[in-house]
Amino acid sequence: MTTPAPATPSGIGGTGAGLAYAISAYGLWGFLPAYFLLLTPSSPWEVVAFRILFGLAFCVVLITATRGWGRLVSLVRQPRVLFSMAIAGVLIYVNWQVFVLATLGGHVVEASLGYFINPLVTVALGVVVLRERLRPLQWLAVGISAVAIIVIAVGYGAFPWIAVALALSFGFYGFIKKRVGPRVDALSGLALETAWLTPVAVVQLVVVGSTVGIAFGNAGPAHAVLIALAGIVTATPLLLFASAARRISLVALGLTQYLAPVLQFLMGVLILHEPMPTGRWIGFALVWLALVVLTADMIRASRPRRRAFAASV
Repeated sequence: MTTPAPATPSGIGGTGAGLAYAISAYGLWGFLPAYFLLLTPSSPWEVVAFRILFGLAFCVVLITATRGWGRLVSLVRQPRVLFSMAIAGVLIYVNWQVFVLATLGGHVVEASLGYFINPLVTVALGVVVLRERLRPLQWLAVGISAVAIIVIAVGYGAFPWIAVALALSFGFYGFIKKRVGPRVDALSGLALETAWLTPVAVVQLVVVGSTVGIAFGNAGPAHAVLIALAGIVTATPLLLFASAARRISLVALGLTQYLAPVLQFLMGVLILHEPMPTGRWIGFALVWLALVVLTADMIRASRPRRRAFAASV
């Protein structure tokens, strides 16, 4: 096994392997709506329940293959880590459930908006929770995104609850994972999160089975295979993301994260033909403008650190 390449300083550069991992992770996340649409006639609640159960099963296989049980057991013995993973599990459950409901309900474009504004939510969390001080361009980006949400709400006639729920749930999820830091690796973290959610998944399947009925096993072998693959589809991009984060800078990682919502947006507009009234176009344009401002500030702020790193080398 080769030693992972060291991470570059906070800047745009990074190893080719790291960029490949990042693009693969966000590319897979970008095509998730197409995968979930293949799971009909399963209801969104059934899809998420099996996503949790098969995700945990896949984690067990990977932990066994990589001999990671010792690391997992040591984490289980740390109450603070367990509590943090329980909170992370709740947040990622909300994110998964809202995303699948949006996808199967014909709201892929609004779901993509949630991941467009997620970086801005992360910046806002730094101010509210960590009491960080924003630079002027960061304030401008947050302000533009707030105006964009108002424009979309007025133009579309409804508040974009799906987008806001996705952005907030994933933003807080990222915050929890950041607080845990390197103590919890991606595989062990996902295993603990899905383990906490397993009772929820079981109850969800019982309710679905007693009401609308479970499609798994009753909609043909191809459908059953696709449902069973939900665990791999869930875990693979997360593991690719973790590999990318160790190899490339935060700026490079931040720039590639826009790939997923771009793919989701194009799928919703060009393939699923979801409505895009003028107000929504204006709102999306404002969000994209905010992201351009935020990205420009990110690149500008990284230059002194890159120069300092070069000087030290």
